[in-house]
Amino acid sequence: MKNEPEERNSSPVTPYRRLVAALSIGKSCSMMVLMIPISLLLTFKAEQIDAQNSTTIFSIVTAVGAVFALFANPLGGAVSDRTSLRFGRRRTWIMVGSILGSLAFAGIVWAKDVVWLTVFWCMAQLFYNFAFAAYMAIVPDQVEESRRGSISGILGLALPVAIVVGYVLMMIMEKASLAARFGALALVGIVSAVITCGMIVDPPTRYVKTGKKINLSAVYPSPQKYPAFTWGMLTRFFMSMTYSYQIYTAIMLTKRFHLNEVQTTEYTTLIEVLSLAAMGVSSILGGVLSDKLRKQKPFIVCSVIVMVIGLLIVALVNDMTVVTIGCVIINFGYGIYTAVDTALIARILPNQQDAAKDYGLMNVADTLPQSIVPAMAAPLIAIGSWPLFYGVLSACGIISAIVVHPIPEMSPSPQESVPAKEPAS
Repeated sequence: MKNEPEERNSSPVTPYRRLVAALSIGKSCSMMVLMIPISLLLTFKAEQIDAQNSTTIFSIVTAVGAVFALFANPLGGAVSDRTSLRFGRRRTWIMVGSILGSLAFAGIVWAKDVVWLTVFWCMAQLFYNFAFAAYMAIVPDQVEESRRGSISGILGLALPVAIVVGYVLMMIMEKASLAARFGALALVGIVSAVITCGMIVDPPTRYVKTGKKINLSAVYPSPQKYPAFTWGMLTRFFMSMTYSYQIYTAIMLTKRFHLNEVQTTEYTTLIEVLSLAAMGVSSILGGVLSDKLRKQKPFIVCSVIVMVIGLLIVALVNDMTVVTIGCVIINFGYGIYTAVDTALIARILPNQQDAAKDYGLMNVADTLPQSIVPAMAAPLIAIGSWPLFYGVLSACGIISAIVVHPIPEMSPSPQESVPAKEPAS
């Protein structure tokens, strides 16, 4: 026996502009809270525990955390879908996830060895991913298809905005203790959750018991019945593999151009700021055009072409200025993809009532490359240096453009819809 939700009839929704503002704040801040520890603070914590083995400690903690996040996101989505509290199924887990994730940060600051550091980082991944799954499920909950491209383009800026603002915050607090910096991030996560929950409408959903048995399709939608979902997941996975180039930007600058720590920080910040501007233009423009043209797949193909051009520039040209331009081109292309990503995924979800769970599965495609790319980077760079590494990432982008082809395109008009389920033969 399992719980299944009843469909809501004419449930109240948040006014569109207020919803966009709420999700922009919530998603950006939740991404900042998760990304800044990975890019900066966990390295410093590893140095505190054992400076001589800090690289190994960092690799262990982030790798285990990434694997843990694979399960945390869909699990959090499934729990959110099946929550029937008066506070709302999304708002409940936005708040609970943010608060418990902040407590896990306190444990990270306290940790004295790699075991406890790993445990508390996994707890942070679990609870913040619960909140993140709830944030993302609000789009299919409350945004009609005709506006999903526009909101997808806006929300696509969450990651670059989070990274830039997070770096600026950490630079301001560079003389503060590690505990204070983790505390600042925890505060950001909680305050943004309070703001988002105060702005959105999230009526409670009543659940009833049915006689259906739990099976694999209850966890992952049947590829036979819902092929578009699986193709969409593959598209996102290979695109995330391609965009994971950014994990090694700082290392690439250090190794190829022999920059010191200060120079690497300055150049990385410059690249992030320029990339944010480029992604902002392409993401918002692409989202508006997608809604107007009623097309999504051509934008994904276009984004791959632009990103591959940028990756080839970064791989083959040994000039700092040109490499910076190449990174900006990659982010301009990725902005085109983010313009339609959220809208495309929302359109092909098999079951609206399982939206958060299925979004969580989709987010696995974002998380998994965080483990795969670091594992394959070292041997690829050792064998063929940076051109081979960036070449493999380019190939992943091309695959993403291929696997998006079987997904049905948007309907010609907002009144019509293309079902994710294939007609019975």
